[in-house]
This record gives sequence, C-alpha cells and structure tokens, in this order.
Amino acid sequence: MELTGSQILLESLQKEGVDTVFGYPGGAVINIYDDLFDSPIEHVLTRHEQAAVHAADGYARCTGKVGVVIATSGPGATNTVTGIATAYMDSIPMVVITGQVPTPLIGNDAFQEADMCGITRPCTKHNFLVQDIKDLARTIKEAFYIARTGRPGPVLIDLPKDIQVTKYKFKYPDKVSLRGYKPTYTGNKRQISKAAKMLLDAKRPVFYVGGGINLSAANEELVKLTEMTQTPVTTTLMAMSGFPQDHALALGMLGMHGTFYANMAVTECDLLVAIGARFDDRVTGRIDAFAKKAKVIHIDIDPTSIKKNVAVDLPIVGDLKDVLSQLGAALAEKPDELQKLVSKTTEWRETVDEWKQKHPMAYKHSESTIKPQFVIEKVRELTEDDAIITTEVGQHQMWTAQFFQFRQPRTFLTSGGLGTMGYGLPAALGAQVAYPERQVVDISGDGSFQMNSQELATLVQYKLPVKIVILNNNYLGMVRQWQQMFFDKRYSQTVMELPIDFIKLAEAYGAAGLQCDKVGDVEATIKKALEIPGPVLMEFKISREENVLPMVPAGKGIHEMVLAS
Repeated sequence: MELTGSQILLESLQKEGVDTVFGYPGGAVINIYDDLFDSPIEHVLTRHEQAAVHAADGYARCTGKVGVVIATSGPGATNTVTGIATAYMDSIPMVVITGQVPTPLIGNDAFQEADMCGITRPCTKHNFLVQDIKDLARTIKEAFYIARTGRPGPVLIDLPKDIQVTKYKFKYPDKVSLRGYKPTYTGNKRQISKAAKMLLDAKRPVFYVGGGINLSAANEELVKLTEMTQTPVTTTLMAMSGFPQDHALALGMLGMHGTFYANMAVTECDLLVAIGARFDDRVTGRIDAFAKKAKVIHIDIDPTSIKKNVAVDLPIVGDLKDVLSQLGAALAEKPDELQKLVSKTTEWRETVDEWKQKHPMAYKHSESTIKPQFVIEKVRELTEDDAIITTEVGQHQMWTAQFFQFRQPRTFLTSGGLGTMGYGLPAALGAQVAYPERQVVDISGDGSFQMNSQELATLVQYKLPVKIVILNNNYLGMVRQWQQMFFDKRYSQTVMELPIDFIKLAEAYGAAGLQCDKVGDVEATIKKALEIPGPVLMEFKISREENVLPMVPAGKGIHEMVLAS
C-alpha cells in the first residue's frame, strides 16, 4: 500500500498507540494537517508552540506515555525549543515533529527555514532529519523507541515538505535494533549484593530519591524497601509524588528549599542511597560539604549520571524497578541481619524525629493577610488524593513542594531542571486531556501565569475544567526574595507595577474568574471553583513579601540554612 509521507507519519503514530497530539499548523506541515483532518488521532490546538510542548510534557508525566507534538518550520519549530529543553532536563519521553522546507532548499535560507537538528542537538536525546521517504517509517519507530527507553527524553523528527507529499510503500518495522544504544535494565547482582551489605552495616542510612522513581514506576518497590529497612526517605522536587509524603519515614524535599530535617539527615548520615537522582546543584549546595560522612550508593539507568557530580562508592546501573526489587529480595534472604539493622538504627530515626519536632515545616498564620502556604494547604484538603497538581516556577512552586503532602505517583507536574516559567498552565491542559474525569489544578504566581496565559483559550475551547490558583503578590517573588536577602532590598525590575485584572482576563476568554483577598474567604472560594464545571481562575491576594524558607544561600552547604524565625 503506497502512502504519502504525511499519511505514513499518521499511520505510524497509530502503530505506536498515539491517540492524542498537541500542535499548531503552518505551511510546512499543511499536508500533515490535511490528513489529520480524517485521522482518528485527536489533535489539541494550543495557542503557542511552546505551550503545545508543555502540554505534551504534562500528558507524558501523568500517564507515562510518550507525548507527541507537531509544529511548522521556522518560528513554529524554534518556539518549541524551551519546551523541549524542559522535557530534556527532566527526562520526559516525547516526540516532536517539525516541518521543514523542501530538501532541495535546505541550507539556502529559504522562507521559514531553521536548522532544527543543529538547534536542538544539546537538548534532545536524539534528533533526525528525514531526507528520504524510504527512511520515514523506520525513523518514527526509532524515535519512539529512543524516547521511551533507558533514561527517557525528547526526540525531534524534522520532516521536509517534499517528503510529506512523496509516496512510498508503507511497512512499519516490528522492532528496533540500534547498535550504539543498548540500555541496561537489569542491575548487576554482585553490585546489588554489595549494596545490601552496605545497607545492613549502616547505622544512619538515608534514601535520596529523584524523579526516576516515577519514570520507572518503582514506587511500590521503594515503599516496600523503605518499610523493610525502616530507612528515612528524602525526595527531590521531581520526586515529591514518588513517595507518600505523609509516611512516617518521609523527610520531604532536600536541598536549597528543603526541610531542616532532610538536609540535616543527609549531612549526618553514614550511608546515602541515591535512587534515580542526579545530584543537582539545588540538592547538593556546596559539593565539598555534601554528605561528607556518608558512603554513597548511586542507582540509575543512565550510567553517565553516576559519578558526574558526586564521588560514588558503589554504582549500580539499571532500571529502578528491577534494582529495588532485587535489593529487597537480597535483604529478605537475611532476616536476622535485617532485624539487627532495624534495631541498631532506632537511635538514628529518633534523632531524625527530634529534628522534625524542633524544626517542622510551618509558617505564621495571619488573620489579616492571606498566606500562600495556607491557600496550598486548603487546595490539598479540598481536592483530596486524586488531584493532579501542576505549577509554574517560583515561590509558589516551592511552597507547593513544601506544603502539599503528595501521596500518589505522577500527581505533581513541575519544571525541575530548567525551571521554566509558563510551564504549569499548558502542562495542566495536557494532564486534563489525559484524564478528563480527574481534578487538575495549576498553582501559579502572577508573573509565571502571564508567560502562557493565552492557553486559557485552549481550556475553554476544549471544555477542560482545569482550576487555576494564582498566588498574586505583584512581584516576581523568588527573584525579589533574593534581592531582599542578598541585595539590600534593591527590587530591580521585580515589581509588577501594572496590576492585571485576572478576573476580567479569564472572563474575556470565556472562563470563570474568582478573586479572594480575605483569609476567611479562602476555603469558600476554592469550594466554589471546584463546583463550577468548566475552567476557573482563582486569584488570591497574598502577603506580598512572604519568603520561601528554609533556604540555603548560594555557596553554602545544605546544613547552613536560613530558617523561618
């Protein structure tokens, strides 16, 4: 059966199980969109290509599937770069299909030409420029394989217009074999046996868990191992929903805005087991002061992440689900030694509990001004366990990580590595498309929200009942906090002097808008928003100079925290 390139693309997407794509049309992909008109694949039209990528990212994070994006050439393609880089830093599986000028014109500065392979080489797991219709089906198969296997990540396919209209016999490959790409899934038994011994010998162990725990769906294995060994668990921003934060052994987030007890536990532990984490600088603070008393075990599917930032005593390469399962089995074979471990680490857990009691995550409640932490706690209380929460980037993101108490995997979607303002609203859009019946809430700041506020139109068009919480302090809050603490309160370009009427903005797009400036109205406002069937924007006028604390200043060790007074 002969099909055009655009038809081969859409047939291949269906072979990969794709039922939804996000995108924005243009001349270089008009043939794809013409065939998409008759395709069973649902297309979600965002109002900006960056938002399309963030939406596909949100879709991928909450489902575990590969997110798919289509964008035209030139500016349409370059608009995707921030979203691609966001997904790359957080290891999110995605395939981005960009239109390209016809192959004879490549390199001639043709209208809306951009070298997307060159531009995205540093921020994709791999990218392809299809120059022969014979290679198209195989390229798509390889792109999805690369995106979802090993350490996941975004893959770009640049598809010239002439390839889209050329006909060729369609046959989709059954399998992929890439000589230079063979991810290791099964952990080395000898290394795992050594890890079990190190754990059994430890007196002050800590599990340090990163976003890989959700990517590998190893959440149950982690909980089982934690309870078996009675080891405290601290999670990165990317892993906040990877381990139940109300668990007795949960320490919350570590690092720059981590809890006192998480940072102190890492500083004082004698064994640090890093699980699907990469020792990001926001976690470690000063490297030479990080976990200096500990031996380090590093478990990751990506061998290049191991020893990259921190010296490691025992590396284990493999999928977390396999490695944690094997580690649990190895420990279960030694019940007497396991019981001794639990007994001898009792004093360590008591010390950690004392830190929790002495320096809990708390804030000073006010009856006169709305505290952002209070709003987040109320959202948590009223949405129950099933809600998917997205955030933009800034103070509100940190407050959400500190106070929301996530319990279920894949329910916290946020930009970690790249720290992309404007991520949350389109990510919520993608999550709501994935789960139409679940509650999705975007928690935002007034600055971040304005980065992609146009996606209110997409929510309204597709009747997506996303609830948006804007914590409005009329500042670029996180930068202002730094200026307050380290630059003598010189608020250079962080004051949002033009107050935006967010309620009118929401209504202009056809969404509902609610405003709250009284503490006593917070709960009623959230309840009302949750009762309204469509998209709702809630604006809370919060305490303007509230800071995110604890905080580790730049250049300090994570034990050198500025604490709330």
